[in-house]
Amino acid sequence: MKADLELRLTHDGHNWIGESPDVQASGETLHDLDENIRTILLQSGKFQAGNKLMVFMGFDFDTIPTWLRQYHNHYFNRYIEIQL
Repeated sequence: MKADLELRLTHDGHNWIGESPDVQASGETLHDLDENIRTILLQSGKFQAGNKLMVFMGFDFDTIPTWLRQYHNHYFNRYIEIQL
């Protein structure tokens, strides 16, 4: 699956965060994050309304302590399709 946009996915203890050099979005839930990404992409002017974009979010395992990484099944990468 080819992504139109790739974001680094983290969680700060309160919000999910998706970021790249051009995009900084957050949300309390993954649904909120997805909606904020959609809004930011529309407002950026780089994409036209009506387009579909495939977004890959790769969880940044470096944000969790090494000893906790054995439980990595609780963290994930995800693809979402956003209708602008």
